[in-house]
Amino acid sequence: MYNVLLIDFDKRSREAFANKINWKHHGFTLQTFENSFSALLSVCKQRHYDMILINLKGSQVHGLDVCKSIRNISSIPILLIGGSKDFQFVRESIRLQVIDYLPAPITLVEFTKTLVSLKQILQKEKINFNLKPSHSLKTSPKRNIADIIDEVKRQVEASLNRHITLKEISDELHYNCCYLGQKFKTYENMTFPEYVLIRRMEKAKYLLSHTDLKIYQVAAEVGFSDLDWFYKKFKAHTGVTASVFRKNTSSSSLSSLVV
Repeated sequence: MYNVLLIDFDKRSREAFANKINWKHHGFTLQTFENSFSALLSVCKQRHYDMILINLKGSQVHGLDVCKSIRNISSIPILLIGGSKDFQFVRESIRLQVIDYLPAPITLVEFTKTLVSLKQILQKEKINFNLKPSHSLKTSPKRNIADIIDEVKRQVEASLNRHITLKEISDELHYNCCYLGQKFKTYENMTFPEYVLIRRMEKAKYLLSHTDLKIYQVAAEVGFSDLDWFYKKFKAHTGVTASVFRKNTSSSSLSSLVV
């Protein structure tokens, strides 16, 4: 079972999430947070959770503040729900490395599918979400290679909208590029360019599903200046064109989960 902490200051929607979802059936246990924001970080530090679910209903800004505060002490997966498709907000959520974002209105079917998908990610990557200082990698005198690989991946996520090379990252981290490339392939079971392309395609899917950006704007946001090349790579990655993908992932008009 994976432990999920629901941060939701609205009693009705908190109860809806607790009662409408068969959490145990999907391999999760749910705990809700009802106290003040000042007590939140203490709860996150003292207890172990595998994922945090933040309901943005009422205030996206406040929700992002909560997300930022958690990010200062932990890399735990965060699922944001109930916000808008505003591009700047979506961009900020990506920067904070949320594991997924479901804009309102949220349907029961959509949320359940997301839970199943997230469980598969947790199982596949066997993620250990112990709290650690956000800058521990830079301050620690001895850097574990696994931490270095994580830092490489963080830099990739922050640079998906521009050209990024392993040489650039290795120089910044003071590592030999060939050595780092070999270690990256060993840890990720793929080369650095393969990883970057996958992350670009996943971000493109995210933007197509969660924003109203034009396809050429999505292409630019994931580092493609050649739209035809983006179309080719996207179809090779997903099996469908970007326009078809967006159509297939449009929100259905089923009963809403968030009340």
